[in-house]
Amino acid sequence: MADKVWVYIDQFKGKATPASWEALGAAEKLAGALGGGVTAVVIGAGVAEVAKEAFEHGATTVLLCDDPTLADYRAEPYAAVLAKTAAEQKPEVILGPTNTRVRDTFGMASIDLGTGVIVDAIAIEPKDGALQVARPVYAGKLMSREMCLAKRPQMVTVRARAYAPPAVTAGKSGELVKVSPALAEEAITTKVVDYVVEEGQVSVDGAAVIVSGGRGVNGPEGFEPVRKLSAVLGAAVGASRAAVDAGWIPYLHQIGQTGKVVAPDLYIAAGISGAVQHQAGMRTSKVIVAINKDREAPIFNLAKYGVVGDLFEILPALTDEFKKRLGK
Repeated sequence: MADKVWVYIDQFKGKATPASWEALGAAEKLAGALGGGVTAVVIGAGVAEVAKEAFEHGATTVLLCDDPTLADYRAEPYAAVLAKTAAEQKPEVILGPTNTRVRDTFGMASIDLGTGVIVDAIAIEPKDGALQVARPVYAGKLMSREMCLAKRPQMVTVRARAYAPPAVTAGKSGELVKVSPALAEEAITTKVVDYVVEEGQVSVDGAAVIVSGGRGVNGPEGFEPVRKLSAVLGAAVGASRAAVDAGWIPYLHQIGQTGKVVAPDLYIAAGISGAVQHQAGMRTSKVIVAINKDREAPIFNLAKYGVVGDLFEILPALTDEFKKRLGK
């Protein structure tokens, strides 16, 4: 019998995103309640290693679509494979990590499947024959509980760091089922021309530690102490919308309602006032440290630790102290 619970493994250039394994952890918990195992869906080109990792992370079955037309991520062919396979095998649930690629893929696939998508789940549990999903709303100030009562499959994206990834069992295997692509190259309207990648930086997606700068850094050069502290901590560099809009740092660093939603173990906010828009992207961080000259800044209401002072004095001092403590 086919597994009721599927998890879509998001990958880029043959490497699975860490949040995919967290979604697989959520799928394992659901499968334990619903019965059966977890089927992982791996789509791409040259992704046999991702399929192997899926087994090692606990998947009992892997549906693998490995084809040259899927070398570059494009929503149309990826969604077509997912929708076609789900229509044939009829899972109850399809989970995936919350990010732009998965939102696009699930959105397109859900139209073909005649169902809907609940995004950004932080808790999922079976209730009355369906899933009850908890997700933050209104910039994280309230929690919404939502259910997909009539349509199947129930499609849900899981917020990064909401679930722990399963333990890895090296060498574990299972049933590998090869799936054919659903669209020929000539039927795919989107073409990928180029990628622009920032090398040597930790991505804010799924980062355990993030050091962010805001309007208080006063310009592009003001991110230098932010980057130095991030380098010592092995952290990602984040930014507020104000800093991005000013052109001081690229958009891919933006955290907030119109940027990335993150939930690191440690979030250091330097020169960020803490507007509602920014809070929506980082308020679920486990420990928040705020550094700001304005003692009335809203960010202090969220922070576990607050420092009222000049970030250009405090960040270098923190960097020096962490270097000593970490032996760097």
